Amino acid sequence: MHILIVEDEVQLADALSEILKRNKYITDTVYDGNDGLDSALTGIYDCILLDIMLPGMNGIDVLKNLRKNKISTPVLLLTARSEVEDKINGLDCGADDYLTKPFVTGELLARVRALTRRKGEIINENSFTFSDISLNKNSCSITCQNNDVKLSLKEYQIMELLIANPHQILPKERIIEKIWGYESDVEYNNIEVYISFLRKKLSAIGTNVAIKTARGIGYSLEEVNL
Repeated sequence: MHILIVEDEVQLADALSEILKRNKYITDTVYDGNDGLDSALTGIYDCILLDIMLPGMNGIDVLKNLRKNKISTPVLLLTARSEVEDKINGLDCGADDYLTKPFVTGELLARVRALTRRKGEIINENSFTFSDISLNKNSCSITCQNNDVKLSLKEYQIMELLIANPHQILPKERIIEKIWGYESDVEYNNIEVYISFLRKKLSAIGTNVAIKTARGIGYSLEEVNL
């Protein structure tokens, strides 16, 4: 899951990034409104943490521009302001939620989870399923019945993306954008290596789920008859 952080307090922005990364999220961080808008307009993010008081362009104007350009990515506004009027203004401009600084880590993560509910069935806040497999965030593992196998961070992130979009062909370009970022120089063969690892691990736990290749396009998660 890919999250954009737009926050001009560098220390706070970097701390948020570290917290999210420890919880298996992929993050990009920018420190002013103009860069935040440029990044958000790519449409590759699953959630945006957006400060209101920003240099260049304030968060409300960033938000208005996003909604004007039909970018529907969930936005969590972050601000030191606590007045009701500011909250109402942000929500009326298209924000999905609002968190006043200072805040505790647990509440931030809970709000992010609430804004990024996946298409896969949610067992609890840290587990997603498709067919007979379950992907667990806490243990970074994938399970089928009584069999489970550990995943690397990139394997987990790719598998989460596939489970969130079952039966859909995900182009390699989209996988790179979601997992590595839109400015990444990662090549297609990097994805192919991770897909190969995931296929071996799916085979090892005896699932009827397989990662199918759409030649020249990308990959999809499907149920197969064993």
